[in-house]
Amino acid sequence: MSPTFNNFASSLQRNGTFINSLIAALTIGGQQLFSSFTFKCPCQVGKNFYYGSAFLVVPALILLIAGYALRSQMWTITSEYCCNCASPHRQSSPLECKLACLQFFSITGRAFVAPLTWLAVTLLTGTYYECAASEFTPVDHYPILGNVSAGQREEILAGFPCGKTVPADMTLVRDEVALLHRYQSQMLGWILIILAIVTVLVSSSLARCCSPLTSLQHHYWTTHMHNERKLFEEAAEQHSRLIIMQHMKKLFGFLPGSENVDHIRIPSCQDWKDISIPNLVCMGDGLQCHCNFLGDRIDENDEEGIELKP
Repeated sequence: MSPTFNNFASSLQRNGTFINSLIAALTIGGQQLFSSFTFKCPCQVGKNFYYGSAFLVVPALILLIAGYALRSQMWTITSEYCCNCASPHRQSSPLECKLACLQFFSITGRAFVAPLTWLAVTLLTGTYYECAASEFTPVDHYPILGNVSAGQREEILAGFPCGKTVPADMTLVRDEVALLHRYQSQMLGWILIILAIVTVLVSSSLARCCSPLTSLQHHYWTTHMHNERKLFEEAAEQHSRLIIMQHMKKLFGFLPGSENVDHIRIPSCQDWKDISIPNLVCMGDGLQCHCNFLGDRIDENDEEGIELKP
């Protein structure tokens, strides 16, 4: 992959507007597919409200939880600032706490993109809302329903979203009720969109005003965090490969891809037992630890240098 494409992809990953737009587009597409293949209003008294509300709210909650869980920065903040397992000797400075709060609000804003998009699209479509609100529509002003008992009226209203269960003389009432529900649902959708936009603008302004960093400092900080994570992952992967290759050479007598296999060895039954259970091996004075999945086969006095080929 060319360096130019890598730089372009990296810049897109750090572009919050692009990521948010991509998340919103994927959510809209997923909502359309989800509605087409899974949603069927039961059109029964006592079930429409729960069924329609579940399809409206539950996916939004799942997307919100996933938005938090899939952000690695969220787990970093949790482990470093909130978890009791953190080092007791490490005390966070006021500046670090402010930056952590700023990062948490940024994560929250990103996490709310998908659920708000889901709610807005479903409300603008109106299908879920129509099913959930069908039983609670005021129809006292329709003369045709004046002589109908309350139980029969509920059954008729519950059958409006399906259409097929509605009597022929109720077609006009059903169409007007459907238009009313569509109007209410779309108005709620537009109100939600306006509130979300206003909240984003206000919160962004307050975050920048309360931030201890200037605009250039904030840009440098986000760039630094991105590069730090990227370089750490590369170094951790290379370090892990070196450690594993040392274990492999001790276990099999040669390295993968090596042409020199003069010292090849057959692992014994005890060797296979040693590598069957992963354990935590601490070397030296107990301060240098690594997870060893190949048994305790590293001898510090008998280690041979291994170079990792690029």
